[in-house]
Amino acid sequence: MGSAFCPHTLEPIGTGGASPVRFHSATAGTVGLHYLDYGTGMCIRPSDLDDFYLIQIPLSGVAEITWGSETFESTPAVASILQPGGSVTMQWHRGNRQLIVRLDRQSMERQLQEALGAPLREPLRFDPHMELDRPGIRSWRGMLTLLRAEMENGGSLPTEPIVMKEFERLLLSQLIVAQPHNYTEVLQRPVPVAPRTIRRAVEILEHHADELLTVEDVASATGISVRALQDGFKKYFGTTPMGYLREVRMKAVRTWLLDADPSTTTVSDAATRCGFLHLGRFSVQYREKFGESPSETLRR
Repeated sequence: MGSAFCPHTLEPIGTGGASPVRFHSATAGTVGLHYLDYGTGMCIRPSDLDDFYLIQIPLSGVAEITWGSETFESTPAVASILQPGGSVTMQWHRGNRQLIVRLDRQSMERQLQEALGAPLREPLRFDPHMELDRPGIRSWRGMLTLLRAEMENGGSLPTEPIVMKEFERLLLSQLIVAQPHNYTEVLQRPVPVAPRTIRRAVEILEHHADELLTVEDVASATGISVRALQDGFKKYFGTTPMGYLREVRMKAVRTWLLDADPSTTTVSDAATRCGFLHLGRFSVQYREKFGESPSETLRR
């Protein structure tokens, strides 16, 4: 269990003698599904969850979760979310069986960045209580049930990388939408609809991102002045036209690197293909945005 999750201490609590421990573990893509029953009461103190989120869904019984200064009961109606950067102690009472979902931190943060259309200013922090009867969470659990059935019955979903990658994106997106967190308010803000000329400029930047574009080129193609173009992007997107173009290109490079074969592709190939000619500056900006170097992404 330490290999599947993280180092932790265990201390049996209560009475009743020894019982069998049952632990089943499977992984598809970056998603881990685990079934755990200690067979007796147990006090658990995990170390920091540095690179993953852990959603604990009781199938029966009760667990007492202390997250920081807050303590609450987790039951078949209330799951708990353990996450990086927090201190947690748990007391699983006898009869508490759990389905545990392990989600990769980088994948989660990448999905949130795509939803926001901007880099994260602080780590993602979910509300540790997950109310399992909420409509959005019920939909998320439906996807989880499908994945579990595929794993147990030898279905094709976990063994098809392309399909599993899309399923994982959907699973993470649904969780980000359904479970409250510190970016929920930002995601729920209405996005102003840009005027037609600015939308046209966005289309040009996205469809010709691999070409040598200037602000003057885009302004001329949309029939407005450079100043009007810059003011429009600042108002509706909070950035400059070239800043928007850089974000488009950066996402394109990451997609290219994630899908590429490291034996036949180099970071230089991907960066140049997507319009980055100054590789040193590109590498710095890439690390700032994604929290890892381009070569680390390529190796993954």
